[in-house]
Amino acid sequence: MNILYVASGIPVPGTLGGSVHTLEVARGLAQRGHTVDVVACTRPDVFDVAALLRPISSRYDRFRLHHIDVPKTLALLSAPVIMRLARALKPDIIIERYYNFAGAGILAARRLGVPSILEVNALIVDPPVVLKRRLDDLLGGPMRRWAVAQCRMADRIVTPLHTTVPPDIPRSRIVELPWGADVERFCIDRSQEGTTPALPTVVFLGSFRAWHGVLDAVRAGGLLIEQGRVCHFLLIGDGPQHAAAVRLAARWQGHFTFTGAVPYDDVPSLLARASIAVAPFDTAAHPALRAAGFFWSPLKVFEYMAAALPVVTIDIPPLNQIVRHGSEGLLYPEGDVDALAGAIAYLIDHPDEARAMGERGRARVTAHFSWSRHCEALEWVMEETLKVEG
Repeated sequence: MNILYVASGIPVPGTLGGSVHTLEVARGLAQRGHTVDVVACTRPDVFDVAALLRPISSRYDRFRLHHIDVPKTLALLSAPVIMRLARALKPDIIIERYYNFAGAGILAARRLGVPSILEVNALIVDPPVVLKRRLDDLLGGPMRRWAVAQCRMADRIVTPLHTTVPPDIPRSRIVELPWGADVERFCIDRSQEGTTPALPTVVFLGSFRAWHGVLDAVRAGGLLIEQGRVCHFLLIGDGPQHAAAVRLAARWQGHFTFTGAVPYDDVPSLLARASIAVAPFDTAAHPALRAAGFFWSPLKVFEYMAAALPVVTIDIPPLNQIVRHGSEGLLYPEGDVDALAGAIAYLIDHPDEARAMGERGRARVTAHFSWSRHCEALEWVMEETLKVEG
């Protein structure tokens, strides 16, 4: 199958979740024998006018990569060059990663009569409390209409949770499909010397945005330290709450290590230094999650599990269906820092049980939540779409 995968405004290669997702899907489909061309960018803040005439094309890994450096909010300016690319490549199917200001791949598919799949990672229509939605309403709703139009034009929609898609789009065209982890990349042999941390080490990996809950992770760590627990906390990543987290952790100096942003290739070796992983999400800080449910399919949870770490996360679906309480980790009521600290303390006090949870987590993610499984399922969706549209 000849596949054109459009990920406008996503840097590939890159460290963002979208970068990892795009790269893994392209690589996984290529490994399954398909010819894959990816449209992405080098940096989301670069505007290369020349790229609107001709993308910078190269071979990357097992697929072809076409860079069009246009700011994400101006992604539709790339529609003519993507149309020319689609005409030249003659894809059997076009996949586009949804973004409100994108849609050039879906347009090209519609105009060329090529079947299309819209890959949705966020709520299609923002709830009224979001500033972007309020501005759109003031303008008469052009962004909302275009978002729904992309859904209507796509032959199939792939998303972790169907509630990301407006209710007037037929559910029969939606396929719920979780994202995944590279289980080979995150395979850590903890029997080798040096792979077991000297102290129980709790890791947090994330973008340090409010809804990732890094401040709750630091507060829980502080509670454990004040209780006399001998442990260390490793916080990987950067973002708006990084400075606040560093200031909060300063009162427990020496117990917290902040790496800042790191190359994605360094993440497995950092996770190898940990014994427990936390994902203390805070949906109250994210109106879209409150409106549509937890539609994320969080890469870090899958990567924690692939690294054989017991996971502590909040007790809401679908997280509590990925990490089962007492099996692959422990769950706690969202926002309850005392309960978060208590769950971490339990795993510190029961290291053998914690290791067993980590091993079960790796087995579970390998069986159900790997990128290999995702691409196998996506291939089935594409084949079914081609049968129906053919």
